Amino acid sequence: MIKIDKVLYTGKTHTTGGRDGSAQSDDRALDIKLSPPGSGKGGTNPEQLFAAGWSACFIGALGIAAGKRKMALPALAAVDAEVDLGQTDGSYFLQARLNVSLPGIERELARVLVEEAHQTCPYSKATRGNINVELNVV
Repeated sequence: MIKIDKVLYTGKTHTTGGRDGSAQSDDRALDIKLSPPGSGKGGTNPEQLFAAGWSACFIGALGIAAGKRKMALPALAAVDAEVDLGQTDGSYFLQARLNVSLPGIERELARVLVEEAHQTCPYSKATRGNINVELNVV
């Protein structure tokens, strides 16, 4: 396991009520109602939050990969993250797909950038070997 030498930021939240509760960040920039997936109740769920965080971080990692090649990411670069919550043998698991759009970048180069970003993105590192992840250039 890697030990961090220098902490750059610590996200802090306070959550009550689980999937039927709420969560707030210590600075109140995040203040959300939570609800179970597919319940139809108002609020978001942990899978959506994880997908949003991972896709934002992944775009940052794509920018680093592009910068190494002295190129900029397209203004409309996007990651559509899909995080599935499922069961196997009565236990809960996650799996994910990252669908990456890099308009104006040749498909093979886009694939190289996506693979490199997947090696450097902290969310990708955290999930590697723990959940099934599919990377798609769309």
